[in-house]
Amino acid sequence: MTVTYRLGIDIGGTFTDVMLTDNNGRVTATLKTPSVPSAPEQAILNAIEQLKSIPIDIGAVELFVHGTTLGVNTLIERNGATTGLLVTRGFRDVLEIRRLRLENTTNLYGDKPDPLIPRHLVKEIDERCLADGRIYRPLPADDLRQSVQELLAEGVTAIAVSFLHAYHNPEHERQAVELIRREFPDVFVCSSSEVWPQQREYERTLVTVMNAYIGSRMNGYFRKLEVGAKERGLHAQVLSTMSNGGIMTAQRAAEEPVKTLLSGPASGVIGATHVARLAAINKVVTFDMGGTSVDVAVIDGEPAYSSENQIGDFPVIIPAVDVTAIGAGGGSIAWVDGVGVFKVGPRSAGADPGPACYDKGGMNPTTTDAYVHLGIIRPDRFLGGRMSLNEELAATALERLGARIGLDSKKAAQAILDVATANMYAQFTPLMARKGIDPRDFTLLAYGGAGPTHAFLLAREVGIRRVLVPPSPGTLCATGCVVADLRNDFVYTLYKTGQQLQEGELKRIFKDLAEQGHHWLETESSRGIELESTYMLYSADMRYEGQAFDIEVSIPSENLEAGSVSETTTDGAVQFVQEAVTRFHRQYETIFGVSQPESPVSFINLRATIVGVTRKADTMQIPDHDDLFQQPSHSAAQETRTIYFDGGEMKAHIVRRSGLPTTEAWPGPVIIEEYDTTVFVPPGYTVKIDSLGNIIGEVEG
Repeated sequence: MTVTYRLGIDIGGTFTDVMLTDNNGRVTATLKTPSVPSAPEQAILNAIEQLKSIPIDIGAVELFVHGTTLGVNTLIERNGATTGLLVTRGFRDVLEIRRLRLENTTNLYGDKPDPLIPRHLVKEIDERCLADGRIYRPLPADDLRQSVQELLAEGVTAIAVSFLHAYHNPEHERQAVELIRREFPDVFVCSSSEVWPQQREYERTLVTVMNAYIGSRMNGYFRKLEVGAKERGLHAQVLSTMSNGGIMTAQRAAEEPVKTLLSGPASGVIGATHVARLAAINKVVTFDMGGTSVDVAVIDGEPAYSSENQIGDFPVIIPAVDVTAIGAGGGSIAWVDGVGVFKVGPRSAGADPGPACYDKGGMNPTTTDAYVHLGIIRPDRFLGGRMSLNEELAATALERLGARIGLDSKKAAQAILDVATANMYAQFTPLMARKGIDPRDFTLLAYGGAGPTHAFLLAREVGIRRVLVPPSPGTLCATGCVVADLRNDFVYTLYKTGQQLQEGELKRIFKDLAEQGHHWLETESSRGIELESTYMLYSADMRYEGQAFDIEVSIPSENLEAGSVSETTTDGAVQFVQEAVTRFHRQYETIFGVSQPESPVSFINLRATIVGVTRKADTMQIPDHDDLFQQPSHSAAQETRTIYFDGGEMKAHIVRRSGLPTTEAWPGPVIIEEYDTTVFVPPGYTVKIDSLGNIIGEVEG
């Protein structure tokens, strides 16, 4: 049988991670290469060149999925396109007014963030659609045309269109977009009804503005990537991961780039879900520590999703895997503020210049420098010896820092780890409380380049008794790209109580959403993506009438797919609504401890998610990286090394991961070295390898 491959690549802030599997799901290669912030696609092209040295036939790659931080970085750094906004007359200040809420209720002097589009680039169009969808004032084409010309004269290269009540009747937005694309073809344009047609004027407008703001840059990125990949022999369809953990084609991602904003963290959670499922572990807290940040997510059988995400200064209402940043990463800089308080992060040294030990001109000490100076990371074995670190530069940077706080270099390095762990603890504990879980009932699944190095330190601080480190943890986000499913979300704003619904209306809307989903899936899968199965997920945002906030209530798919809408009886339609209301009462009581069964319940938004399940491997065994790339082994099977930890020197066993015995448990301190990370097991934990190649660490006794 002809060997074909799947290639997953995740571009992080410091490193770009690569995972290559064959058509039987076996891992063929993993690697990490430095990211190139000035040209993100270049890291992928560099990785393709490195893969050729295995060697493999790049032309035999049938599926290429990648995730990128370009969109979210563009937003945070505010270096996107000069963007204009078209709104209904009277709503010019929608981005200025926002929600009129304090970002921090304990700070009455906090400044609101500047909008992505300044007020002079917002144009009012004298059109109007009513809340029930009726056209009150037609769209004036001449008014629209003149407004676009004025925006172009101001240097605008992208335009967002967000008219009042377009979620209910998108006709005016469609007319506006068609005119702009026809008469001004060089302008990137998108509308709220295309991007995310949900009621909530500010959030709907904002997500459309974000899409336009990053759209042209993402378009250029995808074009360069596709051209560069083909020049290097990679002809597979380019796919992109999404914030909801799914994948879509690069062409679709270029049109709707806002759906890729959280794709990197989401890919890691999808990869972690796959690992946990193979290990038969249902309750997992993920711990993804890369070069810039630490992200956590809860997996209770399946990942949690949220439509209340925050990116930089802005809320994003499009559903995404529920991931929360709780701390600083391996490249985060340690510093002393103006009043002498010692801090770690949030500023990161990134890939360039990187930590001081990278010897690329970085002068500030980072978490990685602390690991190196304490003896936890051996400089000549970083990335399997392919990237050598300079311990002297790390020591010098730490000495300068220590002089400011009255500590020697070793104690300053230990202080960095202590402060970083304390920062994580301070955010981790209340986060778990808000999610209503006891972390002691969960396994901490560590990945990312620095995740396995720091995971046990957090685990012992918060009382987690078991830590799992999967095979190739440093490239698990790339694994998530390889195992991700096709997935997309659809929404319809209803805003009616159960008593106001027409007969069968709820089922008809869900059926329309399902048809949109199947059409999308058919289009995306026609580009060479093999699916094993397909299923739909349904839910409704519901609230008691008069309340301001809603909760999402799942609707069993069998209740919708048992028969066609036309065959639904009046009694059946009424029962369907009643069952949904009953589920809401039950879920409300679970969350708040009370319910109001006698109060009317409103259906705010109806949601549908379609999932096309891709073929996945039933193992995660990773080939030996030194053998794969014909590198000499940089670590003996077993040795000892003196490290400085917890205020003193101690002897640690040093084990190469491929040499860790499967028949016995090793007590800490143990340092397990592998190509893409270093696993540090402190005293108080023992570790062993399970049958799937996972490292399992558990509290002694």
